[in-house]
Amino acid sequence: MANSTQDEYARALGKEVAIGSVDKELRLLWEQDKASTNASLINLAVYSEADDAILRNSEIVQAITREHACRAILIGIDRGAPETSIRAWITAHCHLSQQGNKSVCCEQVAFQLTGKATGRLRNTVFAHLNSDLPLVFWWQGELSPIFSERLYSLIDRFVFDSSDWAEPLESFRKIGQVIDESNELLPMDLEWTRSYPMRLALAGLFDDPLASMALEHTNQIRIVVNPKHRMAGMQVLAWLIQSTGWTKSKDLGLCDNETSQSSADRFYFETHEGSDVTAIVEYDASSAPIGLVELSSSDCSVRVRRDADSAYCNQQLDAGEHQLDRLIPAASDDPSELVADQLSRGGKNTLYRTMMPTFLELLSCGE
Repeated sequence: MANSTQDEYARALGKEVAIGSVDKELRLLWEQDKASTNASLINLAVYSEADDAILRNSEIVQAITREHACRAILIGIDRGAPETSIRAWITAHCHLSQQGNKSVCCEQVAFQLTGKATGRLRNTVFAHLNSDLPLVFWWQGELSPIFSERLYSLIDRFVFDSSDWAEPLESFRKIGQVIDESNELLPMDLEWTRSYPMRLALAGLFDDPLASMALEHTNQIRIVVNPKHRMAGMQVLAWLIQSTGWTKSKDLGLCDNETSQSSADRFYFETHEGSDVTAIVEYDASSAPIGLVELSSSDCSVRVRRDADSAYCNQQLDAGEHQLDRLIPAASDDPSELVADQLSRGGKNTLYRTMMPTFLELLSCGE
């Protein structure tokens, strides 16, 4: 490794240590710094198969540890490399405590692996978790064969971003299979987290009696998303259908194959009262990740809008003379801030698990 690259790794990742000496070197790190307190409430593992990902992820973890005390494990893997190797670095991310006179620090251990890694990932990397704490595992990029029972059996919360996936259906089927097999793993898609402000805003509008009365007379659902965030749009629709208990159309089936995955996805449902509902998920490159969720009937429209780059969502209710129009804060679209938000909220993600079968049915429609 060239000296300039070595310097970059040292600045970002700290001291390089022998694999067998990681725990010893961590102890020495704290013995040398009496003014700092080691704080951990979780294990946070960040996994990527992209080049130099551990350098970028060290910066991300430094930001996350300002609010969330953890032992961070950074994992970078080049599975295509012909030679098998593993290297390790240790450092600590420190921030002043609220009193301002003492640093609170979180440990970070970074591993760079090359070649076949499945066994070494479990036996070497995971040997350095804080065994008394839950493991949040943030998977970045496409789901690969590394995601197997030998890996996910060790994980408490599995965080991923399906907007990064080129072939989402196959990966979601794997996630769905794991959900069916185990109640222990808590999966969390950052696309689902992105949709939270829109879902919350829409649910809030249906607290209005007129909107609630009009729900069963809905004849159209329109969702507009950025093309990169198709999964978010489909998950919002799955949430709506699962929440209402509506069923697919007896006459038209579930979807229109001609428009699927092009400029729009089109689906057909029936309400409990037998009203026909057409649901359209549209793709607009100028849209926010989720730019619009709208439910319309003959005399009432309920919608939540968000302009691209806007920090607010716009709640709107149009029921003739009865009108509502107000702004509420939207969440960040940045993956690291979404992960931090998940760490703050925790929970069992039961709604995500409940939504998943409907989502998979929508995603696979017309296959």
